Amino acid sequence: MAEWLYEDGIGERRAALVEDGRIVELHVERDSDGVQPGERLHARLNPREGSGAWRSVTLPSGEEAMLRSLPPGLSDGATLLVEVTRSAVAEADIVKRAMARPAEAGARPMPAPSLLDRISASGTPVCLVAPHQPDALEQAGWSEWIEAATSGHIAFSGGLLRMTLTPAMTVFDVDGELPPSDLARVGITAMARAIRALGIGGSIVIDLPTLADKGQRVAVAEAFDAAMPPPFERTAVNGYGLLQVIRPRTGPSMAERWQFQPVESAALTLLRAAARQGAARPGQPLTLAAHPAVVRWLEARSDLAERLARESGATVHLRAEADRAIAAAHVC
Repeated sequence: MAEWLYEDGIGERRAALVEDGRIVELHVERDSDGVQPGERLHARLNPREGSGAWRSVTLPSGEEAMLRSLPPGLSDGATLLVEVTRSAVAEADIVKRAMARPAEAGARPMPAPSLLDRISASGTPVCLVAPHQPDALEQAGWSEWIEAATSGHIAFSGGLLRMTLTPAMTVFDVDGELPPSDLARVGITAMARAIRALGIGGSIVIDLPTLADKGQRVAVAEAFDAAMPPPFERTAVNGYGLLQVIRPRTGPSMAERWQFQPVESAALTLLRAAARQGAARPGQPLTLAAHPAVVRWLEARSDLAERLARESGATVHLRAEADRAIAAAHVC
């Protein structure tokens, strides 16, 4: 039986779709996230930045979003109602601005559905997870998927997937010692599961072993179809073993969050661990030992540590340790 696990944590909400005891989808929603898909709000049209079709607008929070099409007759500085279609996405060296479109005639401002709203609307039962309860997310494999998202390495029986994030696409490569047809078939199924679990969207290129036989290539493509829920579009597997997939992209994937926002991800993971320890040992002091960058991130958002102190009934201390890796924060 499938169910959603949902945790309302400090600075972050986590959700996982679990089937047969294992996670098949992971999602997070963070306090720091900007506008989200489905939100409708008024925006101010900014001066044109170049000769392209895209225009930028400034939202009430000061965040900017990009629009491709505009109603006729709008001049710089005009106000219009827009609907967000994709949230901002962090990359290695930049943050891609959110994307939006002009709202339909007669539409009114409205907030975006929350993560809890979205999973509740799926029709699948939702189980709430609290710090004082057994860690159901961890038991279902949360940390295993986060390790895959961070490293880009996903092991499967008979081989290894390597995932590389680029500005244009996400690339998967399959390696192993199985016969090429078996490796391609087993690897493509593992890729489909990873793409779904980590929320990989946009353009995806998959590099499989070369298969000369067309029937084998068709079988591999059909194996992908069987493992990947819609919506998606794909090409056939060509003679070089390449397959391209397009999936909707409404925000950052789990891989993009953990690879391109490592300090924030480490800080929020540390707060979660501290909340669980605080629930297990009420009132006992909590010392959060972390890389200096993680400590600085937490110091700049003191409300998060304050919430931890209130909910745990404990005093909270931050301790910077220069020799500690960013992902190796610890609760003492």
